[in-house]
Amino acid sequence: MSKRDVVFPSGRQALYERNRYSPAIRSNGFLFVSGQVGSREDGSPEPDLQAQVRLAFENLNAILKAAGCSFEDVIDATVFIVDPESKFDTIWKVLPEYWGDAPYPTLTGIGVTWLYGFDFEIKVIARLPQGE
Repeated sequence: MSKRDVVFPSGRQALYERNRYSPAIRSNGFLFVSGQVGSREDGSPEPDLQAQVRLAFENLNAILKAAGCSFEDVIDATVFIVDPESKFDTIWKVLPEYWGDAPYPTLTGIGVTWLYGFDFEIKVIARLPQGE
């Protein structure tokens, strides 16, 4: 088995080492990104929901950038929302700031009961630039 080709965003490696997972793995022309939440530098949740969603996207974009990608390279997204019935509209107001223009990535939305103190999480698969 080959060693995993891990991508770390700048300044957050300790957080991933503490929690024992990789932020993203390059494999066969794709980037598989772990779920990103609106965590502050210390790992705590951003309390305001819209700010938490923005921070989740900023954390995601830092990983994509570290791999030489952008959100335009995302082909598949999965979002997890605690209590989606009450939070969906608030969250979906923020998405256009990051989602870009059509064609959009595929999307799966999942309602969950717990996200370790967070209300929103996004994980994606992106294509890597040619030659990566």
